[in-house]
Amino acid sequence: MPASYQPVGHGPSCFDKVKMGFMLGFAVGMGSGAIFGGFSALRFGLRGRELFTTVGKTMVQGGGMFGMFMSVGTGIRC
Repeated sequence: MPASYQPVGHGPSCFDKVKMGFMLGFAVGMGSGAIFGGFSALRFGLRGRELFTTVGKTMVQGGGMFGMFMSVGTGIRC
């Protein structure tokens, strides 16, 4: 009878999963913030430095919010 394979080691901890959820959510939020913030800023007629600061602020805010929600959701599932 062949020996059964038993993998050694453990999966990622709950904290690692929450960190990964935050990073994934932050990346998705940054992307959506770039798209929506860019269109919004261009619609308001912003150009140059004002455009980049407004879009950057929107990206960080969107990334933070979506990252927080993803990390909380991942923490609930742990």
